[in-house]
Amino acid sequence: MTKILQAASTLTDRYQTTIPEPVRELLHLNKRDKITYTLEDNGKVLISRTNEDDPLLGDFLHFLSSDIKNNPSHIQSFSPALIKRARSLTSGIEVDLDAPLNEKDE
Repeated sequence: MTKILQAASTLTDRYQTTIPEPVRELLHLNKRDKITYTLEDNGKVLISRTNEDDPLLGDFLHFLSSDIKNNPSHIQSFSPALIKRARSLTSGIEVDLDAPLNEKDE
């Protein structure tokens, strides 16, 4: 195994540490992301980004896919009236999904 990065940090009195910037960048970590520690037999600890799949969302999506497969007749299109109502409720609202959150919203 080839080392591509080595970085150090210090434990605080509360056993907390800051993950060095190069490691955060390499793992694509952002505020509030979770990390996983894996302890190997040789005493080394691996740190990786936790891939969080929402278990409830996964169960719900599995339920939906099963229901669609078993009951394709349950699938219905949205009525024009419902689409019109949704558009009226959201008219004038602008959303930029790429805009960063305000610090108070993070």
